[in-house]
Amino acid sequence: MILTVLDTSVFVAAVGWRGASYRVVVAAARRQVRLVVTREILDEYELTARRLGHDRGFAGKVEPALRWLERSALWVDPVPLGKRRSRDATDDKFLAAALASGARYVVAYDDDLLTLGRPFGVAILKPEDFLRLIEEER
Repeated sequence: MILTVLDTSVFVAAVGWRGASYRVVVAAARRQVRLVVTREILDEYELTARRLGHDRGFAGKVEPALRWLERSALWVDPVPLGKRRSRDATDDKFLAAALASGARYVVAYDDDLLTLGRPFGVAILKPEDFLRLIEEER
């Protein structure tokens, strides 16, 4: 199974809309992918998804998605990264979770993460590119 960390924008997009982010989460539900979270990541997902769900009309989908993720994700304690890696220090939590779990991928829309390329050997990909990759691995 492919261990993967989602940045917050990908998780929220998966909850609210039926695009590539949603298909990544469907792959997790089908056990092709296992999502990795830390307490800090889940807290950020929850805060952002609740706010945007209310503003964008998908508030009723947020709670079930969060509860499913709590049950199905691999929970890890983040590893310290040392110095800041991303231009946005708040994004380092995704790398810390990937390293703690041995995940090879972070799926993101965030340019601050995408510009990093392959820090610590962890590929940072847009959802569309990640979906192509997992399809090739099948």
